[in-house]
Amino acid sequence: MSGTLILVRHGQSEWNLKNLFTGWRDADLTEKGHAEAKAAGALLNERGYRFDIAFTSVLQRAEKTCQHILDAVGQPDLETIHDQALNERDYGDLAGLNKDDARKKWGDEQVHIWRRSYDVPPPGGESLRDTGARVWPFYMGRILPHVLRGETVLVAAHGNSLRSLIMALDGLTGDQVVKVELATGVPVIYRLNADSTVASKEIVEV
Repeated sequence: MSGTLILVRHGQSEWNLKNLFTGWRDADLTEKGHAEAKAAGALLNERGYRFDIAFTSVLQRAEKTCQHILDAVGQPDLETIHDQALNERDYGDLAGLNKDDARKKWGDEQVHIWRRSYDVPPPGGESLRDTGARVWPFYMGRILPHVLRGETVLVAAHGNSLRSLIMALDGLTGDQVVKVELATGVPVIYRLNADSTVASKEIVEV
């Protein structure tokens, strides 16, 4: 019996719009972000998806995205686990800075390394590898058991926390995963085999 795992990156946030490094800062969704989350829910509802449990981070942009999706499928009160293990990558000293200003301060190449390398963290922050080191055990211990019981599970989180999870699911290398782009509000649907390997993957876009 295989279960279904649906990953959704939160809708556009206010700091996405302003081109700021966000990380663990608790930016809200923009009007467009709310619309993206609602559209993701509508897509899943049209396909008849209903969830057994949901997981999200403790940051409101992901929490609100999760709630919009649950509202759209008629499950507003579904059990939802909020955990900082699913938070966005911590950008440390870069958090709150405009990305263009950061390039002026540290140089294009250094900022690119911090943003797109797998294992080089920004000052005071996390690398993608560090992010995966907290996301993957949480997935294995808390999320995967539900999927292996044949349940349908929603995870609404962030670009890098989901990227690190996709790295493991898709068997990607560090060099490959940093090239993975996740659009805001676009569901990624995995069906897993009983041995936890991926049976199928589908990206659902409008």
